[in-house]
Amino acid sequence: MEARLRAKPETRFREALASEPLGRYAFRRLVRDAGQALREAGVISPEHDARVLAEHVVGGPLVMCDGATAQQVETFLSLIERRAARVPLQHFLGRMWFRGLELECRPGVFIVRPETEIVAGAAIDAARVAAAGQDHGVRVVDLCTGSGAIAAAVAHEVPAARVWAVEVNPAAVALARDNCERLVPGRVTVLAGDATAPETLAELDGRVDVVVANPPYVPAGAVEDAETQRHDPHLALYGGGEDGLTMPRAIVERAAALLRPGGVLVMEHDPAQAAALREAALATGFASAQTGDDLTGRGRYLRAEH
Repeated sequence: MEARLRAKPETRFREALASEPLGRYAFRRLVRDAGQALREAGVISPEHDARVLAEHVVGGPLVMCDGATAQQVETFLSLIERRAARVPLQHFLGRMWFRGLELECRPGVFIVRPETEIVAGAAIDAARVAAAGQDHGVRVVDLCTGSGAIAAAVAHEVPAARVWAVEVNPAAVALARDNCERLVPGRVTVLAGDATAPETLAELDGRVDVVVANPPYVPAGAVEDAETQRHDPHLALYGGGEDGLTMPRAIVERAAALLRPGGVLVMEHDPAQAAALREAALATGFASAQTGDDLTGRGRYLRAEH
């Protein structure tokens, strides 16, 4: 195992390296040591990832597994090596989860983060309030939709919502369309285009109830995690300028044009950007602007009422 994971000649698991099948307990030991190797490689959730990859290979829960074939052992070791090299877990599985929805995941498209579930929840709450106050359907626009996770979640959780989602990355556009059509067929219109351009969804100007966005907002040079740097598209990360605020400010301006009076903008941002974006919203004509916290208590999103 060590030889495979650390490129050293010695190993504690010669039966694995010899491509022999492993019984139940030998395979579980292999998975346990794989978790330790991932921990040493700097993976944040090493034991979890080792178990998930093992279950992916054997096709079921590890606790129900009677062992692994030689081919399964070889496949598992190869996956652990790649995970130790910081290839995202979601790329192995081809899927990711968001507010109870299972979405397809593909290389070249931003992997949705847990903190964005809180942002989506705030937009969903705003859409529900809007739905309660009118007879027609609720209009929701998701700017910088990426994989379509937020758009699909809004459509799934707010039956009265009609959702438009905008994305500039062609790979993400294709994935968002596939995810939304599979999860909420006919409920989300995915458009390829610049989320900040005045002509994008110009026919909806002044008529939208909720705008939600998870735009690129990372300040220049602020990404330290090797996994994010290597595998998330830079187009989806960096917001522009040293402070990362170029794109978020442009989203605030576009949202102001799209929203009806009383409409709500919910936008994810870096905790250090909270004050600047509240000021930007008020300067753009929003009547109020507050910062919402994530589960760690950090200011994670702007909520502005038009």
